[in-house]
Amino acid sequence: MQNTVKCSVSFVGVGLHTGRPVRMVVLPAPADHGIRFLRSDLIAAGSDKNAEIPAIWSAVTPSRLCTVVENEDGVSVSTIEHLMAAFAGMGIHNALVRIDGGEVPILDGSSEPFVAAFLKVGLVSLETPVSAVRVLRAVEVREGEAVARLEPAEMLEIDFRIEFEEAAIGVQERSLKLSNGAFVRELSDSRTFCRQSDVDAMRERGLALGGTVHNAVVFDGARVVSPGGLRHKDEPVRHKMLDAVGDLALAGGPILGRYTGLRAGHAMTNRLLRALFEDPANYRIERAAAGINGKLPGAGVHAGDLPSLRRQAA
Repeated sequence: MQNTVKCSVSFVGVGLHTGRPVRMVVLPAPADHGIRFLRSDLIAAGSDKNAEIPAIWSAVTPSRLCTVVENEDGVSVSTIEHLMAAFAGMGIHNALVRIDGGEVPILDGSSEPFVAAFLKVGLVSLETPVSAVRVLRAVEVREGEAVARLEPAEMLEIDFRIEFEEAAIGVQERSLKLSNGAFVRELSDSRTFCRQSDVDAMRERGLALGGTVHNAVVFDGARVVSPGGLRHKDEPVRHKMLDAVGDLALAGGPILGRYTGLRAGHAMTNRLLRALFEDPANYRIERAAAGINGKLPGAGVHAGDLPSLRRQAA
C-alpha cells in the first residue's frame, strides 16, 4: 500500500553546492500525490511563478554533479537524490516537501539523517495500492566507458561498479536486492565522496561551497582526508548505489527491475529513465498486489536497521 509520513518532519542545514542555509519540512500527502517540492521562499516573496515542482523524471534538467528538478516556470530544486533515496528506501510514496531555498540540505552527505527522522515519526498507510513500474525488456544507455542498464527482475536490484585512479578508491563493485530493509541497512549511511582535486576545481567554479570533510568523504591519493575514515571499506560504490536509488525514484513509482551501472552518474540514470518511458513496450504500470508489496524497498524497515545504531551496538 502507499504510505506517507504520520506528521511533519523538519530539517535544517546548508546546500552542498550553494553553501546557503536552508530549512525544509516534509509534510504528509494523500494517495497518488507523489513527491512534490514547494519553494516556500518564493511564496513568501510574493512571486507570481509556480512554486511547486514535481519529483518526476521528465522534470529533471541537465546537471553533472547532482539531480535537479525544474517546473515550467524555471523554478528548481537541486541535490534531491539523497532525500529521494530515503523516500524510496523507506517506502514513502507521497509527501509535500516545503523548502525555503533552491537546494536540499546536505546534512551528513548520506540518506541516514532523513531515514532516521522518518522512522522516528513513523509512516501511515493510505490504503491505496502502489503503482509499480515493471521493466519488460532491457534498455541501455552508454557514454564512452559509462553504461546504465535496466532489465526485467522481480524486485529492484542494483549492480554497480566504479573505477578510480585514487588508490583509496580503486575498483569497487557491489550487488544488492533492495527488499526487506536492505537500503536502510546497507546503503543509507554511505556519504557522497570526491577527490581533493575535484574539490579544488569545484571551488574555483563557485561550486561545493557548503562541502566539508564532515558531509563528504574526501580522498587524496591513498589517503582518506575526512576524519574518522570510512563507514564501509567500499563506501564509495555504496554511495553510488544510493544515488541510483534516489534517481530511479523519479520514475513515479517503485521499479521492478535490475539496474546495472558502470561508471554511471545522475545524468545517465535520468537518460536511462527517459529511454525506458520512450517506448510503452519497455514497461508496464501495475498496481502492486500483496506478493509484490513484500518485495518493495520499504517493506519491513524498522529502527534497528539504522547503521548508526548498529555501529553503536557493536
